[in-house]
Amino acid sequence: MWIADGWKEYEVIDTSDGEKLERWGDYLLVRPDPQVIWNTPRNARGWKHMNGHYHRSSKGGGEWEFFDLPRQWDIHYKQLTFHLKPFSFKHTGLFPEQAVNWDWFSEKIRNAGRPIKVLNLFAYTGGATLAAAAAGASVTHVDASKGMVTWAKENAAASELDNAPIRWLVDDCVKFVEREIRRGNHYDAIIMDPPSYGRGPKGEVWKIEDNIFGLIGLCSQLLSEKPLFFLINSYTTGLAPAVLTYMMSTTLKKFHGKVDSQEIGLPVTSNGLVLPCGASGRWEA
Repeated sequence: MWIADGWKEYEVIDTSDGEKLERWGDYLLVRPDPQVIWNTPRNARGWKHMNGHYHRSSKGGGEWEFFDLPRQWDIHYKQLTFHLKPFSFKHTGLFPEQAVNWDWFSEKIRNAGRPIKVLNLFAYTGGATLAAAAAGASVTHVDASKGMVTWAKENAAASELDNAPIRWLVDDCVKFVEREIRRGNHYDAIIMDPPSYGRGPKGEVWKIEDNIFGLIGLCSQLLSEKPLFFLINSYTTGLAPAVLTYMMSTTLKKFHGKVDSQEIGLPVTSNGLVLPCGASGRWEA
């Protein structure tokens, strides 16, 4: 497992009975987590002194309950700054476990010894985009949500990367890739964080089990003659690391690199264990 253990302002303090207690900077949040199927004593003080609690509904979805929590606050990872705010379906605008991937590809970009063009698909609020740009890459950031792209731009400005070579696009990721193929454009690295299910700006339906393999194939046509890396993140239950490895090995074999896929996770302060948080597949030259 790849563990995101480089945080100073974020931690998973404890986990129990379907929920996790987290510290986001100065604030404590309790959020549901489907991986937490154990029920252990809630001895950590924060369980009774949280600033926000997302209550999941038995009918699906849920709602936040707040206790002295600002509408927005900041958290930092190394030189990056992220605006956080609780919004629909328990999210805060950041997936801290992804820092383990940011560190991995940032080192590859810095050590490449050449200009690197990165394509970030389903790019959300820009964590990977900012990490890649801070490492020296030029980045094309694509997401179907105008609100998420706006949020990502705000994170870039907060990280003093507003003048970095980042192209911000609100677009359907599959259609954008198809157009880039027709234009003859190429990238040295591709990052994608596809949702389990989603819709594009014009109602295009995305279902990961049906579409992910085809999209990897399309993206392989965008890679330059000497690609640096290809990263896929998945939070879809059933899409095991071995499946990511097989898809990438099959599709990218002509580039003669190597593939490794693992679960990614966050350390839990109270017991020293690691909370699983999805999986990542990495191809590298």
